Amino acid sequence: MNHLRYTRLPHQRGFTLVELVMVIVIMGVIGAVVAVFMRSPIDAYLDSNRRAALTDTADTAVRRISRDVRKALPNSVRVPNPQCLEFIPTRTGGRYRSAETVAGDNTSLNFAAADTTFNMLGQNSLSPADQQIRVGDTIAVYNLGIAGASAYLGNNTAAVTSVTDGVETTIGIAATLFPLESGTLRFHVIPVEEQVVAYVCTGGTLRRTVTTGSFVSACPATGPVLATNMESCTFVYNGSDLQRNGLVQIQLNLSSNNEPVSLYHEVHVNNSP
Repeated sequence: MNHLRYTRLPHQRGFTLVELVMVIVIMGVIGAVVAVFMRSPIDAYLDSNRRAALTDTADTAVRRISRDVRKALPNSVRVPNPQCLEFIPTRTGGRYRSAETVAGDNTSLNFAAADTTFNMLGQNSLSPADQQIRVGDTIAVYNLGIAGASAYLGNNTAAVTSVTDGVETTIGIAATLFPLESGTLRFHVIPVEEQVVAYVCTGGTLRRTVTTGSFVSACPATGPVLATNMESCTFVYNGSDLQRNGLVQIQLNLSSNNEPVSLYHEVHVNNSP
């Protein structure tokens, strides 16, 4: 006779609701404690990133301004207001012939009467492509930035009408009587594509505006944006001293998410005409 055997299963027990709630509470407490310790390093990292981005923006802007100002026509830098810095850029420069090669050959630059052509010492074609004189450029001689010798007023400038290379380069210009000779026989070349360059701070941006076809500028803020997040900027120009030097002071203040960055820079200006 077969006897059935019954195997008693072990008693199984699950989590109670109280235990589950306790686990949730404990995990919440642990998470809050971890968050408190992690928040400061994360905030510091994000703040550091913002400061680095702002500093990089300001540094890039300052380097661009410095590079432009160093190529400015002597005595052309001016600050119409603290939020605007403007100047006349130059493409290149050279020395003009002060005495004719042969009497009457019109190779020298005449300062006694309006002249239409003169020879540059050297060859234009030997210069780098971006520094070669082009038709439409403007020649400036002995710019002092004062009435009677100011490129802004057109007293000492002439448009280039032709450029012919030979043993020396012959430069044709619109008939002009230059008021003053350069002690070092130098002239500067203003590019046709940029007559006046202005850096203008307005509406939280820093813009680089180029004026063409005219030497008149009222600091228009219409150019491409060079930097954003601008709280303020200040330009100061100290004019030339007896050594013909000038100094441009640049102060840029940027801010993002209440994270401020301030950058100060000075640019030396050579005002020897």
